[in-house]
Amino acid sequence: MRFASLGSGSEGNALLVETRCGTGHARILIDCGFGLREASRRLNVLGVAPASLQGILVTHEHSDHIGGVFRLSAQSGVPVYLTHGTLAAADMPADEALVRVIDSHQAFDLPGFRITPVPVPHDAREPVQYVIDDGRARLGVLTDLGHGTAHVHREFSGLDGLVLECNHDERMLAENPSYPPMLKRRIGGPYGHLANSAATQILAALDRSRLRTVVAAHLSQKNNTPELARAALAAGLGAVPQDMRVADQATGFSWLEV
Repeated sequence: MRFASLGSGSEGNALLVETRCGTGHARILIDCGFGLREASRRLNVLGVAPASLQGILVTHEHSDHIGGVFRLSAQSGVPVYLTHGTLAAADMPADEALVRVIDSHQAFDLPGFRITPVPVPHDAREPVQYVIDDGRARLGVLTDLGHGTAHVHREFSGLDGLVLECNHDERMLAENPSYPPMLKRRIGGPYGHLANSAATQILAALDRSRLRTVVAAHLSQKNNTPELARAALAAGLGAVPQDMRVADQATGFSWLEV
């Protein structure tokens, strides 16, 4: 299995996952916060046609994750998988024939993949993150949550790869003069986004015996730096900061194998 990011941050998020399936490949996209033209361009950079996707998984209804989902789905004929709460809160036109409502506590299968949704604490209607299993490796995608829970720690243990939110540095957020107090409380609260230190704590709580690849994602461009995110991951893994990978807003990251 391999995965790549089309971009990660407050201006748009999308993660592509691919595995071998029979004589070909199976592909899924997790979220699409980019417009149709931009999403198609970024997929083409990775050598993937939108119509080759088996499905688009949605984590929650915030525009930087769902903004381009239904247009991409309609244009390419690809089904969308999301919780009932996310669909109800999305308030966007969708082709009902392409919508698949999932149970946030029930794993399901797509060609080549076993997909486990994991409910997370975030300021959305019914948000989930995902663990993807192709029978050979397990990849976790864990962004947009305010804190780790026992359920999160359990479901994201035993992974081979992990995309983990390192949204903000607590000091940078507290000292940012352009953010009003209410926004700071929302971002830094238990239903907001993971601080670097919280990402470190989550890593420490996981069974990391199989974990080989970790990528910091969803970095705030105003309240974090790649260097601080790398240091947080390194602290949680007992590794060297320079070896840590970071997804950026403009280009995400190219293919990584797990």
